[in-house]
Amino acid sequence: MYAQMVESTGKTVKTAAEMTPQEAAFQARIDAGEKIEPKDWMPDAYRKNLIRQISQHAHSEIVGQLPEGNWITRAPTLERKAILLAKVQDEAGHGLYLYCAAETLGISRDEMYDQLHSGRAKYSSIFNYPTLTWADMGAVGWLVDGAAIMNQVPLQRTSFGPYARAMVRVCKEESFHQRQGFDIMMKMANGSDAQKRMAQDALDRFWYPALMMFGPSDKDSVHSAQSMAWRIKMNSNDELRQKFVDQTAPQADYLGLTVPDENLKWNDEKGGYDFSQPDWDEFYQVLKGNGPCNRERLGARVKAWEDGAWVRDGLMAHAAKQDTHLAAE
Repeated sequence: MYAQMVESTGKTVKTAAEMTPQEAAFQARIDAGEKIEPKDWMPDAYRKNLIRQISQHAHSEIVGQLPEGNWITRAPTLERKAILLAKVQDEAGHGLYLYCAAETLGISRDEMYDQLHSGRAKYSSIFNYPTLTWADMGAVGWLVDGAAIMNQVPLQRTSFGPYARAMVRVCKEESFHQRQGFDIMMKMANGSDAQKRMAQDALDRFWYPALMMFGPSDKDSVHSAQSMAWRIKMNSNDELRQKFVDQTAPQADYLGLTVPDENLKWNDEKGGYDFSQPDWDEFYQVLKGNGPCNRERLGARVKAWEDGAWVRDGLMAHAAKQDTHLAAE
């Protein structure tokens, strides 16, 4: 299993001969499908890689509330407002599950927030794009949450126990989010000519950023090979991207919308669609902080953190006072 994963990514990781006996025993547990728990021995690199991936996932859930939260007061009906509000609350919960899972690895939540606010930690590039119309709420649910599900369902089998268990509930809730988004797109696509144009425009703007969510192509991915060998991630970036296109292109046809890719075509030989790659230069520019909404999104998170300082200070003061009373008793 280990050798197959290394070969599939085309990247070099430690061979069995290069491992210490402890590392070899750890890898054997991974290959046997065992779950690694927080108190188990693990290589420092495994712990570091997990912290990077889980915290990035958590940051994405939290920052991902912002483009949708912007539309809660402007949703077209009371029902749509309630649904969108529930969805945003779900995303906050997902972030909390994931921060808790990362904390079991020895990093504090304050450290993770500091990494996010300082720009040292990343979050999904998709959340640095604007949501301009109500149809964008449909595109985000359909495409963005659809891509998230494609990424996250396999993570229910990831090797780190707390992460795998958190993914069970996250995936159940994300499936509702994807259906909610598709429902919005279906209503828009079957509405007036103006509504259909709005739905098509949202698809045009979010298609390629959604493809970028799976990360760079396998040949350029820094972490994929080792992450797959350790079963921190279960599929390569390109494999997941292909599955997403194969699933989503027929859905666009059903909606009567056109995927903005003139090269999109079914390929009988490979049993999947041929499609154009996103603009990877744009992807890396967004990662560097130069996307359309990078400063706005990160600024909103930093402001929320600073505005909430008085609450945290009050809680800590109360906790310290309680500790003093307990010590006196």
